[in-house]
Amino acid sequence: MGAIVRAEQHAEAVGNEEGQSQHLTFLLGGEMFAIPILNIKEIIEYGHLTTVPMMPAFIRGVINLRGSVVPVVDLAVRFGRKASDITRRTCIVIIEIESGDEKQDVGVVVDTVNEVLEIPRAEIEQAPSFGARIRADFIRGMGKINGKFVIILAVNHVLSIDEMAMLGQAGSAEPEALAPV
Repeated sequence: MGAIVRAEQHAEAVGNEEGQSQHLTFLLGGEMFAIPILNIKEIIEYGHLTTVPMMPAFIRGVINLRGSVVPVVDLAVRFGRKASDITRRTCIVIIEIESGDEKQDVGVVVDTVNEVLEIPRAEIEQAPSFGARIRADFIRGMGKINGKFVIILAVNHVLSIDEMAMLGQAGSAEPEALAPV
């Protein structure tokens, strides 16, 4: 099936005069999350992962994406939950992460991709300091969509290359992923 979606990085995606920004929404364990569209390169069908020994539990493996090795993170495990069940709707979202001066592609496993939504900036609240089932630094904000909240992820924190490398060296499965509050 190849690439399902390619995110075009045009100025409209950043926002328009009304102060809106586009976000890709997806489900993970029954909860809706969003990622700013500018961080997304493409969405591909789940499959053909190569496992890598001695990696943290949240690293599912790596894929070959047009000749590049791309690590694939199970977001559910990264958030301290059980591993995602793989279904026919499971996708890998390829996200571009900035690490210092470098850019790195990282894949994340999601249960299903919903849609691209424009969220008015006035409808994005600060991340809560308590009560979330994931670390507060993983949350960029809470977007209001039709009276419901969607968690907007801070992808550079969730997929921090430095933090994941440090956890890999420690052989940790990140037991502190849940914010105890």
